[in-house]
Amino acid sequence: MSKISRRNFLKSSGAAAAIPLMGSAGNALAKENSQRSDTGIMLDYPATTVGNSSQLPVNQAINFHFPDDNSPCAMIRMGHAVPGGVGPDKDIVAYSILCNHMGCPLSYDRPTRTFKCACHFSMFDSEKAGQMVTGQATEDLPRILLSYDKASGDIKAIGVDGLIFGRQANVV
Repeated sequence: MSKISRRNFLKSSGAAAAIPLMGSAGNALAKENSQRSDTGIMLDYPATTVGNSSQLPVNQAINFHFPDDNSPCAMIRMGHAVPGGVGPDKDIVAYSILCNHMGCPLSYDRPTRTFKCACHFSMFDSEKAGQMVTGQATEDLPRILLSYDKASGDIKAIGVDGLIFGRQANVV
């Protein structure tokens, strides 16, 4: 009978304990993935008109709520095409304005074109899909997905890319 080291014993017993768990976790993961699209869990978002492209000033945040009254958001017409932009010039974007670090409200800073959190100094770039620039946050801002109607110029919020702070799902 050969001796087994403590390290090898712990490695093999940990792996043996994990095998039964992997079966049930694998089943749960397969079930969850059957409910997902390529972008995540499919939720029934209410299409909500949030503005008209002809009435949006350049580089000024227009506040609205989406997907419900507890979700403050801001829409900005950047004045030039940006990633994820909609409208005639592909320059209109929208984001949740709850900092994903601790849920503090964000303010839009026009000179730097960033969202800033006064609580813990996180900054997010509105021209680069809400990318986190600096601070305590660890993720980019949730982007509000928009659609544009060429005939009327209406901008509608139709979904959320990312998880709004404090939620397990974006629609409550």
